[in-house]
Amino acid sequence: YTTALLLLIYTFSFMDRQILSLLGPAIKADFGISDTQFGLLTGPAFALFYAIFGLFCARLADSKSRKYLIAAGLFLWSLMTAASGFARSFMSLFILRVGVGVGEATLSPAANSILADSFPKKKLGMVMSVYSMGIPIGSALAFYIGGTAIELAADLPDVTVPGFGTVSDWQKTLLVVGLPGIFLTALVLGLKEPSRK
Repeated sequence: YTTALLLLIYTFSFMDRQILSLLGPAIKADFGISDTQFGLLTGPAFALFYAIFGLFCARLADSKSRKYLIAAGLFLWSLMTAASGFARSFMSLFILRVGVGVGEATLSPAANSILADSFPKKKLGMVMSVYSMGIPIGSALAFYIGGTAIELAADLPDVTVPGFGTVSDWQKTLLVVGLPGIFLTALVLGLKEPSRK
């Protein structure tokens, strides 16, 4: 159960990080930004902070509760993905993408530690392989589910938020993609944390 749940969360993390690439034309048109600026949103805004905070999160995973670290990160990156649906400028979307990167940096260090302490050494290779399937599965599903989410968002009625205006289709897509992760947080909190070996 632990391995399957962590695989599911890892898969979600790849969908949340790659969904923006499907929404590029609409975002560039709405904000009037260049390809270079959009590249900053999909590249450094996420990857630089993901890498830097990954070191900090790995240190936390060595000494603090790993399930709480994953839950906090999952909640943060899902909230930041959903909140990206309310971004009103390039800079606000950039900051929210940084939040996605920081949140996702919690997952692998803590998940690897939990899995290493949950299984005997002779089974660890298989378990880590199953968990790592989140990368190709998430990358593939990001485009399939992302496309489905875009179609779903386009079919949703237009929503006008006071003080914000009408929520566009790409913004609704980010809301649709981000919200499920927030609910997954409750499942993470229910995990039994293994003793450290």
